[in-house]
Amino acid sequence: MDLGRREEGPVTHPLYHQLFDDAALFPPGNAPMGQAVPAHRGYRSGWRDGYVGPFLVADGRVAELRAVLAREEGAHEALAVVVTVPGGPGGVGPAVESVLADTAMRLVGVEAAAEPGQATAVADQLTRHLPPGASGFVEVSRAGDVRADLDSLTGTGHSAKFRTGGLTPEAHPDEAELAAFVSAALSRELPFKCTAGLHHAVRHTTAEGFEQHGFLNLLVATAAAADGAGADDLAGILADRDGAALADAAARLAPNQAEAVRARFLSFGTCSVVEPLEDLVVLGALVPEARPH
Repeated sequence: MDLGRREEGPVTHPLYHQLFDDAALFPPGNAPMGQAVPAHRGYRSGWRDGYVGPFLVADGRVAELRAVLAREEGAHEALAVVVTVPGGPGGVGPAVESVLADTAMRLVGVEAAAEPGQATAVADQLTRHLPPGASGFVEVSRAGDVRADLDSLTGTGHSAKFRTGGLTPEAHPDEAELAAFVSAALSRELPFKCTAGLHHAVRHTTAEGFEQHGFLNLLVATAAAADGAGADDLAGILADRDGAALADAAARLAPNQAEAVRARFLSFGTCSVVEPLEDLVVLGALVPEARPH
């Protein structure tokens, strides 16, 4: 699975390798396109390069992205892009075509939302339209039968996407719901990514009163699920607010265990790349100068 990920630099712990997909354009960050693109280029040229995944753009803003790329000065490699398609299966083909029409972009993935019971239809369109080397993700609806939708993705070659936050309290699944999703995805051998709400490493309550999951909690929970832990145990890990203990649990993972975790939990979209990386530095999980392979 390519997703625009690089394989260079000295070897370090692989758990955080290109974990953070750059969703600067999306809420709550809502960065202007003219700021988000050069910021992403900056991450790629500094120590954050190995930790940052592709640039995420909604299908309705591809033309705006093309215009910004056309104004870039100097030589730049093609921007690795994942395009999101909130409108369902009918939008997949046009979204793919819009990115492929410009050589300044390299399509590495498509994330398309599915209404309840429509995961198969979305997966079929991804299979039909994705070019070689690009990965497909189907966002399963929390309002539907998640397990049934995951069943329909099994064997398609596409991965699941799960929404872990938003702009309202209801947009944030509790630890039991997220644990059930992780358990169901792993039992079906379906890789997954998450989006929204994973702003910090450790579970916390925001100033607005939102209960937000920590991406470090989710990594450790995925490791536990891979070792056979049940949904109740996973929910306990997801609810843990002890950052030092979570960082220690992550550090104890052997490289092959970390790689196995990341083969399951592929990445998550974050409107800030800087903040989650700062969390890991504060917890002692990362040294800023180190670059993962």
